Amino acid sequence: MARSAALLSAQGPLKDAIEGFEARLSQQELAAQVEDALTHRGVLVAESGTGTGKTFAYLVPVLLSGKKVLISTGTKHLQDQLFLRDLPALSRALGRSVEIALLKGRSNYLCLHRFALNRETEVGLEAQRAHVAVWKSITATGDISELAEVPEDSPIWPRVTSTVESCLGATCPEYEDCFVARARKRALEAHVVVVNHHLFFADLALKKDGFGQLLPGTDAVVFDEAHQLPNVASRFFGTSISSHQLLELCADIREEEFRAGSGIAGLVDQTQTLIDAVAGARIAARALDGRLAWEALDGVADFTGRLEHIRAQLGSLCEYLEVAAPASEGLTRCNARAQELLGQMYGILEGGDQSSVRWLEFTPRTFRLHTTPIDVGGLLRPYFEDRDKAWVFTSATLTVAHRFDHYRAQMGLADASEVQWGSPYDFRTQALLYLPPGLPDPRSERYGQAVYHAVFPVLEASRGRTFWLFTSHRALREAQQRLADSSFNLLVQGSAPRANLLERFRNTPRSVLLGTYSFWEGVDVRGDALSCVIIDKLPFEPPDDPVTRARLRAIEAAGGNPFTEYQLPSAVISVKQGAGRLIRDSRDRGVLVLCDPRVLSKNYGRIFLDSLPDMPRTETIEDVNEFFAQSPS
Repeated sequence: MARSAALLSAQGPLKDAIEGFEARLSQQELAAQVEDALTHRGVLVAESGTGTGKTFAYLVPVLLSGKKVLISTGTKHLQDQLFLRDLPALSRALGRSVEIALLKGRSNYLCLHRFALNRETEVGLEAQRAHVAVWKSITATGDISELAEVPEDSPIWPRVTSTVESCLGATCPEYEDCFVARARKRALEAHVVVVNHHLFFADLALKKDGFGQLLPGTDAVVFDEAHQLPNVASRFFGTSISSHQLLELCADIREEEFRAGSGIAGLVDQTQTLIDAVAGARIAARALDGRLAWEALDGVADFTGRLEHIRAQLGSLCEYLEVAAPASEGLTRCNARAQELLGQMYGILEGGDQSSVRWLEFTPRTFRLHTTPIDVGGLLRPYFEDRDKAWVFTSATLTVAHRFDHYRAQMGLADASEVQWGSPYDFRTQALLYLPPGLPDPRSERYGQAVYHAVFPVLEASRGRTFWLFTSHRALREAQQRLADSSFNLLVQGSAPRANLLERFRNTPRSVLLGTYSFWEGVDVRGDALSCVIIDKLPFEPPDDPVTRARLRAIEAAGGNPFTEYQLPSAVISVKQGAGRLIRDSRDRGVLVLCDPRVLSKNYGRIFLDSLPDMPRTETIEDVNEFFAQSPS
């Protein structure tokens, strides 16, 4: 038996040292596979169902290895859990004194320099700034998640944290006390460093462009929640410019000019000209919403012409900044930012190349220009073929009908070991899959109403305690209106921060939470509070989405089948994520409601059913009522 597997057995030291620890064969087997990958610098892709204990399964061999290991997670919440709870507990239990470090993106740390500069506070933020001022004097890390009195989405944080563009680096007057610099120093000295996927790929993209390395060199990388990697990688290997970035640049130039006084006539006026150009484009785009292909701009209030105007004004601003830059380090940094934005705008407006797709994103407050690689796997392949490192990819949802082909293609993993373990929970007795009969085609105007009438009896039988997951905001709003006069405690995504909604859901009887994709994964509600998960429709990516459409066309041009190679497997992974919210513990019981009639009427429906845990299936509401009647709660 592998050493790490033995430590996770019933005879190992964790049984008495870790509260609630239970020896699981699947956990021991996964640990042995991770240990082998670390020892031989292999590539391991492992699907580990909910309840197998995959976190300890990779942490134990990591701690035993003596190697420098980077652990990358999908969320800051899991980062904190690993660093603050799991790694210290396991280190003590194993008697291994291992230096560990937590490293987040710079926007997660208080910037002492920007805090000192931003003394003026908007009305309503005075109390929050006062909390930051008190905390600043006592924090050892500067990690803003420590300060519970100030919400993470507070507008105070962008004013007192830095970005890659605004950071002054080693020339900053506060550099010796900089929290980001200290965190990086700790990471360089540690054996185990915990990061998130966004920071990992930001570093990878920087190395690709030759700008250096944010993260320390390592012997191995372990990705938890690895199913998120393809989407995160697409973002960082593409280009993105927002109207907010341009306005923020102008604000920083004005502030730095006021402080440093370069005396360059016309500099501030030119920032106003750029601000006006951005405002004009936003007005022209006021009727646009969501994600649009570049071609969709034709004839829209000459929006592309306004983008050309922004580029021209940004170019003029760069000319002023070239002259003003020597006056201060701050203006030098602003000049570098402006030049980089100008180069990116040229690249986007000139059309890029055939390997990427141009598209735009519009919200009521901003617009963003994007280029996204069509095949991110081809870009990643050279990195994961680096056999100087071990690579471990693990998640509860990587396979489609028990095959890894789709995931490996997305990630460029030509050669990897594959292992899969299902959940150890007894879905045959703990869960029921309900497929409501008689629903119309999901494209029908009657579909939303039909789904409501089909699931309302389920809500009554479960006494609320339900996540109702939607594939569109429109469908969510329609359900919200239909439930407005019901007796359920209705909680709606966007009405409050996610953590707040979950807390209210857990503690309020008869709660029904309506959510779109942000609630399909990364949400853990155990016990009686969550007893039903409803999925309103199979989550196929909309074919008119610009990135999806480009990828479908590329597959077709290469002689492949876009539906079976891309749309279907992506939807299956999403359904598995949503369904995974239901059973989170060996004592949980619940009903999964999959509304889409295509699960039974289409041949591909079998792939969705085969990818779910093995549980009883019914098409009658009477079975649902009986299931809940048998519930001890």
